[in-house]
Amino acid sequence: MENGKLLNMMLDDRYQMLEVIGIGGMAVIYKALDTRLNRYVAVKVLRDEVAQDPELHADFTNESQAIAKLSHPNIVAVYDVSSSPMADYIVMELIEGITLKQYIQRRGALSWKESLHFSAQIARALSHAHSKGIIHRDIKPQNVMILKDANIKVADFGIASLENRKREAEGQAVGSVHYIAPEQAKGYPADARSDVYSLGVVMYEMLTGVLPYDGDTPQEVAIKHIAGECPPPKELKPDIPEELERITLKAMSADIDKRYNSAVDLMRDLEAFRQKMLAIETIFQDDTSNFRAITPNDVEEEKYKRRRERSRRVSILSGVCGVLLVIIALFIFLWNFWIADLFKDAERVIVDDFVGQDYKVVQSEYADRYKFTVTVDNNSLEVPEGQIIRQAPEAGKSLVADNGKINMELFISVGGMTQQIPDVSTMKYQEAKLTLSQMGFEVEVVPEASNEVTAEYVIRTNPAAGESLATGSTVYITYSSGPEVKTVSMKNLIGMTEAQARSAISSMKLSYGPPSYVFNEEWDEGLVVWQNISVGDNVEEGTKVYLQISKGSNEPEETPSPEPTQTPVPDPTPTPQEG
Repeated sequence: MENGKLLNMMLDDRYQMLEVIGIGGMAVIYKALDTRLNRYVAVKVLRDEVAQDPELHADFTNESQAIAKLSHPNIVAVYDVSSSPMADYIVMELIEGITLKQYIQRRGALSWKESLHFSAQIARALSHAHSKGIIHRDIKPQNVMILKDANIKVADFGIASLENRKREAEGQAVGSVHYIAPEQAKGYPADARSDVYSLGVVMYEMLTGVLPYDGDTPQEVAIKHIAGECPPPKELKPDIPEELERITLKAMSADIDKRYNSAVDLMRDLEAFRQKMLAIETIFQDDTSNFRAITPNDVEEEKYKRRRERSRRVSILSGVCGVLLVIIALFIFLWNFWIADLFKDAERVIVDDFVGQDYKVVQSEYADRYKFTVTVDNNSLEVPEGQIIRQAPEAGKSLVADNGKINMELFISVGGMTQQIPDVSTMKYQEAKLTLSQMGFEVEVVPEASNEVTAEYVIRTNPAAGESLATGSTVYITYSSGPEVKTVSMKNLIGMTEAQARSAISSMKLSYGPPSYVFNEEWDEGLVVWQNISVGDNVEEGTKVYLQISKGSNEPEETPSPEPTQTPVPDPTPTPQEG
């Protein structure tokens, strides 16, 4: 059925096809109404020429069954997979939103926060799929849907994988050429690292607003992917954090051995970066007057600057500068510890020990003697928040105060910052997830059937409302997926009369489909000889049961052959005697 030929038709007495919402090379996508559960769904119907190819049809069945096992909040859910005389199709959740590609086209380059938010969710989706042995093979912003709550869902696992696997078998490059991994461009099979590469390209596009590689032909673009020489993102947008640039370029490394080995590894680096940036932005938001934070990019920035400087110097000049630096450093040291005493009429001060104390208390009590700067230490989660881990200069040193005060740098623990879980039980799960995400928590959502709670509303959270949890930890939201769908175990109906079978079907709360009547010499007329649902299978209440009823034997009874009729023999005529 091509390009809308199923419109207004009913598939399997359940799905009412309402409108065409997408057409691709492998399938036509319809918006449909699931009349059994009274909800709108997307039905992806395999195109006729694909369904008629035995190999592709078998691949479609196997792939669809595998995809149906995926269950993750960042992956478009698959509800049903079916083959019928009318069509081969997949039933999925209907997503209302726009693609990430449309969003980038409207907004241009995204902020690093938005890019990080979307990238982490795509990485989580890929990590889940890869753990089930499923490779997407065509990650691109066109296959990423942005929902109204600003979260995302990755789509097209099944069909993209099916189409690309066929092209792989033929030695062709697979995937969309602007996001294709180098090994795919060479025609080699894709693995989890190929999906990571494509995500790296998507991250690059989000951060800069442009693609890393472009050209006049697909072949030209593919060659550029293989060469792997794109301009660094910061050259196009200097305000990109260098650590996020490093993660992006590692994800899209042309050398597969230098790439992240898995989506999990990429996800960990993204989460570590997020945690550091979150800590820096929040811990001192109430007191920033004397605060100087070292961002997680400072070290890399200094390395980059030093490399640039070294490249501009000649060896002789470098040596001279090195000597000058040593002389200056020695002079500063001697000035602070000896020479200054010759020119200043001031007392030497023994530096106090602040390690282990709360930095706010120290700032308050010693403000008249010290000029404080504060640096966040992000590697001290086991130390309480705000506690001083170390100081510079160290305690016990004798220094001369500069304008009456000692310059003091305090290194402060970011600690395990905790927040109370709010009560989100009156919210839809999408709103609850957004609320908790904005507080700095990671959020996982879990559906659960409920006859009491309206569909999509929160049933409970773990931890529960009112409990405290470290910022950055995961909160699990359990939400209602609607009334529980009850199932029954199918009984054996074979050998029953039609009336007995109908009664049994009714008692199981199933429905009786139109029976068919067949000749069968093994069963007497009127008895059930076949049922479409196997004994012991669990099926939803209301499912139709189709039966075959015996019409008995179709061979007529043998009629005994009549005995042959004997032909009467006439009596011999007497011979007349001679007289």
